[in-house]
Amino acid sequence: MFTSSLSLDVSQREYYLQTMPKFETRRIVPHTPRQMYELVADVERYPEFLPLCEALVIRSSKERDGKTLLIADMSVGYKAIRETFTTQVLLNDAENAIDVKYVDGPFRYLNNEWRFEPVDENSCSVNFFIDYEFKNRILGALMGSMFDRAFRMFTDAFEKRAKTIYKS
Repeated sequence: MFTSSLSLDVSQREYYLQTMPKFETRRIVPHTPRQMYELVADVERYPEFLPLCEALVIRSSKERDGKTLLIADMSVGYKAIRETFTTQVLLNDAENAIDVKYVDGPFRYLNNEWRFEPVDENSCSVNFFIDYEFKNRILGALMGSMFDRAFRMFTDAFEKRAKTIYKS
C-alpha cells in the first residue's frame, strides 16, 4: 500500500512539474548585444518601465573576475496584491549573460536567464527564459496568471526601453 501511494504521489508530482509556469522567447532587436545586456543589467531602473515592478533595491554588490553578483529585493504588485522577493543576479559582462536565482519570498523556486547574441553589426538575439513556482498554491492561483502575463510582457518592455534609450 505504501508503494502504490508513493507511486501515485510521484506521478502527480511529475505531472505538476510538467505544468509549472515557464516562459521562453527569442527576439531579434536592432541593438547590439552590449546595449541590450547593459539595459537589462541596469536593474535599479526596472520600476521605471517594467510591468508590475513597483520597487527594486540592491542589498549588496560584489565584483570578481569580470562578473558582478547582486542581491536584490524586487517588489511587485497588482491591484491589492503586493509581494517582495529576493534574488541573486549574476551579471557576466564577458558573455553578455545574466542569470537570476531565487533567494527568498513567495516562490518555491525561480530561475531566470538572459542571453544576448550578435546577429549582425547592429542587431542581436535576446533570449529570455524564466521558470518558477509559488510556494502557496492559493497565491499561485491568484498571482500566477498575472505573473505569466507580466513575464510575457517583459521582453516588450525591454524592447520599448531600448528604443527610448538608443533612439531607434
